[in-house]
Amino acid sequence: MLIGIPALLGPDLLATLRAMGHGDEIALVDGNYPAEEQAKRLIRADGHPLIPMLDAILSVLPVDDAVPEALFRASVKGDPSLADPVHHEIEAICAKRAPGRKVVALAGADFYARVKSAHAIVATSEPRLFANIIIRKGVIYPPETRKP
Repeated sequence: MLIGIPALLGPDLLATLRAMGHGDEIALVDGNYPAEEQAKRLIRADGHPLIPMLDAILSVLPVDDAVPEALFRASVKGDPSLADPVHHEIEAICAKRAPGRKVVALAGADFYARVKSAHAIVATSEPRLFANIIIRKGVIYPPETRKP
């Protein structure tokens, strides 16, 4: 246990988040996602749903503000124009933790390809389908150079 660090973030996940560099991406995926097959680095979050895990990660991980798009979600049946309730929950957490950053829906093949190239995959036990998000890591600015 650590002060100010959510208990959901275990040692392997914390080490991975810390080791990621600016521009690296991490994917959080639901329990049906083929994470074992696609991961360069797999972190198991068995027993945990996606939304609390996303909230915990975004409480410590800066989102990239040097690119126009840094948050990507899966789409329902590959159609980016469709959204399930879980996608609205994902957007609400991202709005709280990364204000002003839009969550971009990707078509199925585009999302899968991006996950496959991610630095790591966090496999949750989220039961809802298409409950997947990719986060591109940003930087923590020194106090004297904070971005406005």
